Amino acid sequence: MVTTLTAERLAEMLDTGEAFALLDTRTEESFEAWHISGARNVPFGPEADLDGDLERVREAIGDAERVVTICAKGISSANLATQLESATDEYEVYAVEGGMKDWSGVYDHVDADVDHVRVVQVQRRAKGCLGYVVGDETGEAVVIDPTDDTDEFELAAIERGLRIVGVIDTHVHADHISGGRRLADRLEVPYYLGERAAERGVEVAFTPLARNEVLEVGDLAVKALFTPGHTSEMLTLLVDDRALFTADTLHANSVGRTELEFGEDAGERGARLLYESLHGTVLSQPERLVVFPGHVGVSADGEFADGAPGEEISTRVRDARTGLEVLGLEEEAFVERLADAGEKPANYEAIIEVNLGAERRPPEERVELELGPNNCSA
Repeated sequence: MVTTLTAERLAEMLDTGEAFALLDTRTEESFEAWHISGARNVPFGPEADLDGDLERVREAIGDAERVVTICAKGISSANLATQLESATDEYEVYAVEGGMKDWSGVYDHVDADVDHVRVVQVQRRAKGCLGYVVGDETGEAVVIDPTDDTDEFELAAIERGLRIVGVIDTHVHADHISGGRRLADRLEVPYYLGERAAERGVEVAFTPLARNEVLEVGDLAVKALFTPGHTSEMLTLLVDDRALFTADTLHANSVGRTELEFGEDAGERGARLLYESLHGTVLSQPERLVVFPGHVGVSADGEFADGAPGEEISTRVRDARTGLEVLGLEEEAFVERLADAGEKPANYEAIIEVNLGAERRPPEERVELELGPNNCSA
């Protein structure tokens, strides 16, 4: 029987530079759309036979002595691993449990450096989702933009002696299922959205945050800034005049796209709203403020567009203002640039419906909806 390893163990092997060949057995189309950095595509079905195909696999393995196989859910990759182990004793062979489905749930918890504010950046490495646990020395904390894997945020808080007293979603997400309402229910704490979320038809119960409303979290002041553009109800959170949590308004090296809510015809309206939010609100903040985005771009070959998994993903207001070419554009050029934001997130319309509360999906279906890159940057 083939030896398996977890997606978390695979991440550790990649991070530490261990030598092995990673073979992805999915179809070429699926592989090209989204795969792990360094993987080699060897299409191989769950019923495929290695007879007559061993040389093709050997060529993909190259000089490696260890081989790790992966597929969508761990079925076809286990078939290849089992047959390869039977066909030759040349390699030490492993298959990844749960395949890319489990890889989508690998997280890193990164302690960020902000004076007098305790920030844990919870990174979902396959999709580039960035959520946060933000607290202070009193031990109280708020969770910002949790994914459906809410245990990651609870664990990040528990390990640091923080007590979660509230959960905030900055907006109705389009690329991943939010765990905000569920986490708030389990912890019996308030769940917040911007007050304009009601105008989008959000059906889950939430406490509305008004423009410039301030939440007290321990000794921290968390101020809700109104920054529409990516969505109509989007919030940016200013914490203690030290950090900005900009979600999909401003990323470390890009801005959020604007047509996922507004639609292709109204995308121009969203782009104009975003331009005003960026220049009138975000970039008007003190230059020293640390900016923590809601996403980092992840390329089709699994590379972070900024930094690397396990490293803090952030920028500062001054660096964004001077370093991002898109922020130097005049309004008309900015709107034109955002008109073509590229491929949309997979299943984004269904994901929005789930996050609005208009549709319920069991856990397995929620995972399926989220598979693939986030594609929330313009």
